[in-house]
Amino acid sequence: MTAEIRNDIIVATEHIKAPPEVVFPYLTDPALIVKWIGVRAELDPQPGGVFSLDMGDVVARGAYITVEPPYRVVFTWGIPGNDALPPGESTVEVVLTPDGDDTMVVLTHRGLPSTLIDVHRAGWEHRLGRLGVAAG
Repeated sequence: MTAEIRNDIIVATEHIKAPPEVVFPYLTDPALIVKWIGVRAELDPQPGGVFSLDMGDVVARGAYITVEPPYRVVFTWGIPGNDALPPGESTVEVVLTPDGDDTMVVLTHRGLPSTLIDVHRAGWEHRLGRLGVAAG
């Protein structure tokens, strides 16, 4: 698992020992997404549908932009009450590419303020590792 910063964009990758069809629901099903990130989720995985994730003291709010099972999902990401990163301010794209019987996950997070890039990079690196355990 690696997470790099390229031109203020986070690019995180994870190899998961499961096909995209198994991994994809972990991005759209509230009962599965909380197995790797957060403790409560309200998700409506369709364009314009709600993306709401509670991660203990931090919450993320946004909306799904693109949902293309089982290979790609895009949603907005922000934190209510945070003037630097309000809901809808940044965008997360997750692409699942078959790799034999496995999946290569590439998560790209764009539009973060520079002051929040490092903490999000570390967060995605940790959480994608947990996705690998949950889905694999």
